[in-house]
Amino acid sequence: MALIEKSGVLTVGYDLIDNDHEEFISLLNELDSASNADFPVLFEHLYKHTEVHFDRENQLMKQFAFPAETEHKGEHQRVLGEFRQFKTRVDKGMIAFGRSFVRERLPDWFRLHVTTMDSALAAHIKIQTPA
Repeated sequence: MALIEKSGVLTVGYDLIDNDHEEFISLLNELDSASNADFPVLFEHLYKHTEVHFDRENQLMKQFAFPAETEHKGEHQRVLGEFRQFKTRVDKGMIAFGRSFVRERLPDWFRLHVTTMDSALAAHIKIQTPA
């Protein structure tokens, strides 16, 4: 069973964001079932993806003058800080710490982040760019 199922619930209706989220979900689910030997490389891949993903969202917030930019960026910085702490442990061979982060922290955080902060960002962008 996947940690996070790909479903419409976790889409925000803005392709750039939704595509990043789809990749995040795929990488997270892949990490959950990875062998201990493969885990560090995949963890690094998820970390790098998340940096790029957050940078794209940060650029969108600036481009569209998102009112909650400071809070949203702060959340990104906090999560990347957690990632770095766990990455340090994974890099030292402490795979169990990384697995705990992947299984117990990231799925719930991701669901909440998408349904609150990212949904609000996407709604703001749609208002700023009428069809």
